[in-house]
Amino acid sequence: MQTAKRLESVKEYYFSLKLKEVRDLINSGKDIVNLGIGSPDLQPPKEVISALVDSLGNQVAHKYQSYQGIPELREAIASFYKSKYSVSLNSETEVLPLMGSKEGILHISMAYLDKGDQVLIPNPGYPTYTSVTNLVEAEPIYYDLKEDNNWLPDIEALRSLDLSKVKMMWLCYPNMPTGAPGDLTVFKELVDFVNENNILLVNDNPYSFILNDNPYSLLSLPNTEKNCIEFNSLSKTFNMAGWRVGMVVGNVSIIKNILKVKSNMDSGMFYGLQKGAIEALKLSSDWFEGINSIYKKRLESVRKLADKLECTYDVNATGMFVWAKIKGDKTSEEFIDELLYDKGIFIAPGTIFGSNGEGFVRFSLCATEEEINKAISRL
Repeated sequence: MQTAKRLESVKEYYFSLKLKEVRDLINSGKDIVNLGIGSPDLQPPKEVISALVDSLGNQVAHKYQSYQGIPELREAIASFYKSKYSVSLNSETEVLPLMGSKEGILHISMAYLDKGDQVLIPNPGYPTYTSVTNLVEAEPIYYDLKEDNNWLPDIEALRSLDLSKVKMMWLCYPNMPTGAPGDLTVFKELVDFVNENNILLVNDNPYSFILNDNPYSLLSLPNTEKNCIEFNSLSKTFNMAGWRVGMVVGNVSIIKNILKVKSNMDSGMFYGLQKGAIEALKLSSDWFEGINSIYKKRLESVRKLADKLECTYDVNATGMFVWAKIKGDKTSEEFIDELLYDKGIFIAPGTIFGSNGEGFVRFSLCATEEEINKAISRL
């Protein structure tokens, strides 16, 4: 049976393929320290698990749920944005829960992109922005993020492009994979840029509370009401990656159009997950201080590992990764494969995030100090 032509534009996700390779090594008896993927290994808050368990006896728990999420969840998201980002949202019209923000990348692309439309995508950046753009038969147009510009967009370079077919732009700060915290002055210019050119700016914001002293939302800036929207997620902040709970917030009409797609593709989020998410969003600053105290210790250890490998990194970076420049003539993939097969340590090559990732690697903090120290000892 011949596949759809759109499938020719994408490959199986890198980590899906590479983790099979890692599993094969483990099954052959090799002990692998996995510092490659950002899947939190810590437990979700106890209150969250209790809320999930307690919800199971509710008579509505096992029925189809609202496509828009239960009102209490939307209200909790709006309250979270108000208390943590000083952003006011109408929970009825400006908040839409998602089954993970990755789902939303497809939904907003299906809602707004036609064949031949162009999308501005960061290089380096999250690979799913490109794969989804290709799947909906739009065209990726990459804009450079460079080390010598603090991994920030170059607004003048963007203005010099032919923007006649550009309909959407992806942004991710705090940045993945580089850990760059971002710059609100640059983002204000970026908001003016998309407003002038009628481009939909989508900020992907799942990392703002990990080792970051100044969490912010793009929507806290002026003039973001018309052409800006934001995705967020509970995966990293609350160790709930497998729960698949995310959200999109912002412009009323954009939310409505995403819902047109979403309501035809799922039948609502499981009730218990929503109840757990509500409890997570209510947590005090003690929660963030607690997980960050763990990540700080891990960060110190991962930097020691990077030092052993003669890699350099930015000490001001945020998030749950260390983005590091390798030394020598090896490519990023040669470097990580040698480390994997010779030392049993798996890290991610920078090239999976784009051509500007060549010469860089990414270490994850989603492993215990014991595992990280085991990697250090192997060097």
